Formats: sequence, C-alpha cells, structure tokens
Amino acid sequence: MDSGSERFIDPVDGTMWRVELDFMASNWRCLWGDGCQGILDRPAPELEQGCCSVGAEVLPDEAGLIEALGLSMDPARFQHAPDAADRGVFTDESRSATRVVDGACIFFNRPGFAGGVGCALHLTALDDEERPLDYKPAICWQLPLKVEVDAEGVHHLRRWWASDWGDEPVAWCCTDRAAEPSAYVNPVPVAESLFDELRAIIGPEVAVEVRNRVLRT
Repeated sequence: MDSGSERFIDPVDGTMWRVELDFMASNWRCLWGDGCQGILDRPAPELEQGCCSVGAEVLPDEAGLIEALGLSMDPARFQHAPDAADRGVFTDESRSATRVVDGACIFFNRPGFAGGVGCALHLTALDDEERPLDYKPAICWQLPLKVEVDAEGVHHLRRWWASDWGDEPVAWCCTDRAAEPSAYVNPVPVAESLFDELRAIIGPEVAVEVRNRVLRT
C-alpha cells in the first residue's frame, strides 16, 4: 500500500527514498486522547491507552537512555516510578521491550493520575522543553510512519496500515481515511506536523525536500 509515492535521493549518502507523498500531503492527525480506538482486538477508547497497551520494542542503542529515564523521572510525572525502581522497566535482561504493568506499558500513566495521563516519557520531555522523540523508543515516536527496505536497497516511507500487524486483529487504523475520517482534520499537512520525525527518519535534506514539494502542491 505504497500508493502516491515519489522518489527522493539523499544528497549526503545517496540513499534512495520512495515516500508516500499522498500521506505526507494529507491532514492526518493523531487521535490519542480524542477517540483513539487503541490496539486491542476491540475498540477501547475509554482506556485512553492508544498504542500503549503492549510493551514498546526497544533498540539496543536506546536501552540505556530508556532505563536511565525510567529510574530518574519524577514520580509526580511517572505513575509507576516505584515499580520501575524495584523491578526495572524491561521485560528481561535483553532490554529489548518495556514491561507491561496492569494491562499497559509501564510508562503509561492511567486516567486519573495527577501527573497526567499518557506516556510518562512524553510528558517528561515536554516538561523539560525537549522533543518527545528524543525520550521515547523509536517504535513509539515513528508511528504512523513506517520504513521498509526492498531487495534493491530502496527505502520506502509510508503510513502504517492495519494489515501491518499481521494476522493479529487490532481496532486501530486511523490512517485509513475511509475507516477513520475524524483523523483527517489537521490544519497542516503531515509533512509539516511531523517534520521533526521526518528529519530523524529520512534525514534533514530529504525531509526539507518532501515538505517543500508538499507545500508546492
């Protein structure tokens, strides 16, 4: 489902990107906290969990930061700080995924928590006046963007679809305009609203070119 893609070449390292420009030009927005159906096998907007119903995959070069944040964040901002201090934030010694506590990621602050509902890493970054993408695992901040590399080495950047979850049924699919039109009401295009994420994924030169091409259309 890579419709409407266009080619871009990174002038720095020569990487060829095929970017789903239709989605970059769309007015999609994240529905977290505003009716997101979540990623369980049934719609559960009342839980306000978004993508946090499962533990987050953590890359090897992210593990140290995630662990350090989990052990140092203010308990007033991180609901499960005592649990993290006692048992850590990862499922096991591989440090490849965050633990699930009471049905959601350990970093997910539940509705009603005085420090704010949602990802404690995200909230702490905002408190620190930093970018949430610098505090969170890549799998978390990259959504709804997905990168695939084909046999020829071409990098494809597109939106996630429900089918990307495989055979596991999930309620979430806000990237499908027909299924979730309420997600397509942002006053600015994705290339603008997710520009920081694009820079981190495809590099600043290509990100700027994608944004410029979208704004010219």
